[in-house]
Amino acid sequence: EFRGSIEKMGKGGNQNVVGAAAPELQGANAKKPLRSTHPEFEPLKMTRAEMKKHNTVSDAWMSIGNKVYDMSDWHEHPGGSVLFTHAGDDMTDTFNMFHPPGTVKMLKDFYIGDLIEDAAAVAKMTPEELQSKKEQAEFEKAYRNLRSQMKKAGLFEINYWYYAYKLVSQLLLVSASAYCASYPTALGFVTGAVLLGVFWQQSGWLCHDISHNQMAQQDGQPFSFWNRTLGLITGNLSQGFSVKWWKDKHNRHHAVPNVHGSGDGLNGDPDIDTMPLLAWSIKMAETGKENPTARFMISIQKFSYLPLLLIARLSWLQQGIQFAWNIKEDGIFNNTVKNKDLEKLQEASLQGSEKYIEQALLIAHHTWVILLCSNRPTFLSAFAFWFTAQAVCGFLLFVITSLGHNGLIVYEADERPDYWKLQVTTTRNISGNWFVHWLCGGLEYQVDHHLFPTMPRHSLPAAHELIVSFCAEHGIKYNEDNLFHGTWEVIKHLDVVAREFLIEFPAM
Repeated sequence: EFRGSIEKMGKGGNQNVVGAAAPELQGANAKKPLRSTHPEFEPLKMTRAEMKKHNTVSDAWMSIGNKVYDMSDWHEHPGGSVLFTHAGDDMTDTFNMFHPPGTVKMLKDFYIGDLIEDAAAVAKMTPEELQSKKEQAEFEKAYRNLRSQMKKAGLFEINYWYYAYKLVSQLLLVSASAYCASYPTALGFVTGAVLLGVFWQQSGWLCHDISHNQMAQQDGQPFSFWNRTLGLITGNLSQGFSVKWWKDKHNRHHAVPNVHGSGDGLNGDPDIDTMPLLAWSIKMAETGKENPTARFMISIQKFSYLPLLLIARLSWLQQGIQFAWNIKEDGIFNNTVKNKDLEKLQEASLQGSEKYIEQALLIAHHTWVILLCSNRPTFLSAFAFWFTAQAVCGFLLFVITSLGHNGLIVYEADERPDYWKLQVTTTRNISGNWFVHWLCGGLEYQVDHHLFPTMPRHSLPAAHELIVSFCAEHGIKYNEDNLFHGTWEVIKHLDVVAREFLIEFPAM
């Protein structure tokens, strides 16, 4: 899948290169560098400061280890726009955590040079700064070694019986919902609607696993056909979400959780783009200081948070349709952040037969849902059944995903820490009994999952013990709370943000 996308690269590449690349750079506006596939290629030598100047979609350099790659305008990246969250930055750990081992072989097509140490900058460092740099390098080496130990222990290997059980249980849930919907009683209504909502929620967790290549792989390599097929079934057909849209959005979230974007780049977390309805930081709230509606919503957000979760699924249904049919106009639910580069990337990512398959399966989803709800005796009862199921799913899905991150620290893009510390400090686990574990679909181990996103869900409990021990050894706070107290903490955080906003930006 990755190689096929490289071979049909669109705008990215050396089409505009003139002459051979010079060994030294002259800044972000220098000519496009030659890649290793060019006959006149000569590796560039650059400092991290130089690389950081190339931090946009159209001018995107990034490093893995000490090698630098030019990913400028590569719209066909299989994982979507997540690639550009690290434009101008190091992506060593993000790359390793997201990709199977064989992918590294494909990078040679993008290689342009190597990083060198900035001797002048090092000479200006204080002894304390030099010691901190040494300790950081040792810490990064330690958590990379931990990943290698987990692979040797078999924690990335799939138990297919586990996922067979999950797929069969999904069929039982939707069948039971349809059976209950046919009974014209209040009990049939409530039970059927709740079961349908839970079916959608659990389909979401399965689609999540599949989209992280947890479910279909062999010897560490993903089965692209089966991942795509199962993703379309559990995403588009089962839930009514465009799996391509969701995967693009979710991968960016994984790369930069709880990070405010800066400039024109794609270096921010799309999951905290919830204005004007909710503000997770003063910086977010400030974007609505001149908007009366936003000011009102922020002022009541501690009360509106839970009710908003009831309609959150409707937002994803709308955005999936907008993505699949390339609808640019705003709908009922909209994001505050608009980015032309992102629109181009998303449009380029869904073309040809893949686009028509996504559209057909979204239509099929709404068709089977209408047929199931039509088992109710009246149109009003059928609509109420549909809306109740939407509300149940929305609440159960988003109260869990929100608890995983919201109410924790939010970083600026240029101040985010290393991969491990970013994931651990912006993520929260959920403790509880066997039912909570089943309900959360693996995201009760949100911290562990964010650190190792391709690890199958059934291995997370074993990984959890190792990760907690590692964090304790290195003095890193590990966030964990139960479902009820954690939700209360999220609500208290919303209240704090609202109070500070109203004090700092009083109404005129």
